Amino acid sequence: MTEVRRGPLSGVRVLELAGLAPGPFAGMMLADHGAEVLRIDRVKAVSDRPRTDVMDRGKQTIGLDLKAPEGVAAFKELVRHADVVIEVFRPGVAERLGIGPEDLHAINERLVYGRMTGWGQDGPLAPTAGHDIDYIAVSGVLSMLGREGGKPTPPINILGDFAGGGLMLAYGVLLALFERERTGLGRVIDAAMVDGAAVLFSMFYQGVQSGFWGPRGTNLLDTGAPQYDTYETADGEHMAVGSLEPQFWEAMVTLMGLTDLPDRNDRAQWPALRARLAEEFRKKTRAEWEALFDGSDACVSPVLSMAEAPEHPHNVARGSFVKVGGVTHPAPAPRLLGVPAQDLSPATRLADLSGWGLNQEEADKLRSQGVLA
Repeated sequence: MTEVRRGPLSGVRVLELAGLAPGPFAGMMLADHGAEVLRIDRVKAVSDRPRTDVMDRGKQTIGLDLKAPEGVAAFKELVRHADVVIEVFRPGVAERLGIGPEDLHAINERLVYGRMTGWGQDGPLAPTAGHDIDYIAVSGVLSMLGREGGKPTPPINILGDFAGGGLMLAYGVLLALFERERTGLGRVIDAAMVDGAAVLFSMFYQGVQSGFWGPRGTNLLDTGAPQYDTYETADGEHMAVGSLEPQFWEAMVTLMGLTDLPDRNDRAQWPALRARLAEEFRKKTRAEWEALFDGSDACVSPVLSMAEAPEHPHNVARGSFVKVGGVTHPAPAPRLLGVPAQDLSPATRLADLSGWGLNQEEADKLRSQGVLA
């Protein structure tokens, strides 16, 4: 039997069908807060070596051949004992395997069936391939990202895959679990990355329509304004400036000893102001600027590398990063005060499936057939 997990989702059992990063990320978000997550992978992909991927922390894993009737039957037995299934196939694949929502709700009507795709379960693009860059392009989000005069610039695959996909799916699972407390019934979640990315930009959709927000790279928060940008330092590093409000701007320019600056409220003066700030920031190293602004309300911070961030005093004090199996992880978020810390150990193979409805004899039989690992 597996160890009982702690947290607000303790007792919630999740079957996560292996897929690309957004699916495991959704499972990680649930496991981080106490859910028991069993990752279902391909038979050949599973071994006794722990899975050190950050997004597999706190989980267990098995290999199961879902193209074999015996594998499907075994999966359905696991479903009887599950609360949630996370499925990340293209529309129609799960149905062809015999593990679509109708198949599984016939076994367990309380099951929350979370489906995540790029384009959603319907619409003309639903059956086609895509990646984060495609989803944020069609959602309108990508058109807003980049500097003035430059081409649209994708911000890694964070907006579509992780924020618009994995995080939205985890949110949908929680909504469905909450609703199930009233109805006793599970629900199907259609989490599409194109939808999620659009929702994340709700404020900017309204801003464009009202005329408040202009073309990319010309606005207050998208590198258009010199008071919200990054500046190179004497040692080739960078400082991030977010001195939007007058009092924070005053704190910054006072500490820097700057006077007679171009008017920051006059957009026509923004290029001149940016040039002046850039010239000034190149006079000191990042460490020198960091020391100057330390403890102030100037809203100026060092741009840390991912190797440096875990060592920053604020992150150390809050325990914002943890070591798991020798790998540095961001700690679970958000924090629920008073909840004990989770076991974030790397995912290990689950050998005893009796708690999921498969006794040892049946499991051994499936293993001998090459259906289970």
